[in-house]
Amino acid sequence: MLADPFHYHACCHPASMVVTTKADLLAGRKHMVAITNFYLDDSGTRHPSHSVGKRAEHGYDWFAHGGILINEEDEQLARDLHSAFCLRWGIVGPLHSSEIRSKNESFAWIRSLGKPAQQEFYESLYQFMREAPVIGLACVVDRPGYCRRYMEIYQQSPWLLCKTAFSVVVERAAKHARTFDRRLRVAPERCNKREDGLLRNYYDALKAAGMPFAIQTSDKYAPLDASQFAETLYEFKPKAKSSPMAQIADLFLWPICMGGYHASNRPYARLMDDGKLIECSLPQADWPTLGSKYSCFESVARKP
Repeated sequence: MLADPFHYHACCHPASMVVTTKADLLAGRKHMVAITNFYLDDSGTRHPSHSVGKRAEHGYDWFAHGGILINEEDEQLARDLHSAFCLRWGIVGPLHSSEIRSKNESFAWIRSLGKPAQQEFYESLYQFMREAPVIGLACVVDRPGYCRRYMEIYQQSPWLLCKTAFSVVVERAAKHARTFDRRLRVAPERCNKREDGLLRNYYDALKAAGMPFAIQTSDKYAPLDASQFAETLYEFKPKAKSSPMAQIADLFLWPICMGGYHASNRPYARLMDDGKLIECSLPQADWPTLGSKYSCFESVARKP
């Protein structure tokens, strides 16, 4: 018979040894920190005036930070679902959203499948996303709208879009965590030393000074202050692309970005219908302060 892990025999412990009892451990459990993990990726060109290079077929021009929120205790289920999907399709490398959509590079093999098999692959990918115990959240900045608003004000040198997107989306993730009396671990996908350092600086600045925006223009969004960030933000922990959770964040980000331009974009609409985006658990009146943020979209004619 297995021994009770909380049971101990006094004779086994020298008098000088501190003995942890079952009551001690149970009391400690009550004070364990409940953590929500926020895995996020980026999409688009972060510099306001830099060329986007080859423009995507859809023609939209954004920069975004975002991904998925998941309670720490639910992560194993998401990892198991990721493993099962990859095993089913013989995938040994990371899931790359752009490569999967375009059927290129590591996912060029999708082109060799017949039409029914391709449909089966994409449907099983969506079902994996739907079943994972995650919620999608992002901040998407329309680059042309951002330039129109800020280029002249800041004498052709506005700050990088990643500062806006990261600050906003982390603040909304923190608000979500606070709603459930949890703390937030922020886990961006690793990029390079410079850009990883920028995100670390933005994270530290939130804890030290709060949101970086002018109070007179941001007060309507009920921003958290520095003390609230300090008590909510638990850890900054970048993840490699090999992380299953980073890959799921990548899969969620593109549909959220597209949703700002095209409400009936199929992946976005399905995620909304299936309750997988943060707005699905919020009254519509709270979307401007707690949902995914679409910044500088005033001139965007959103398709129905």
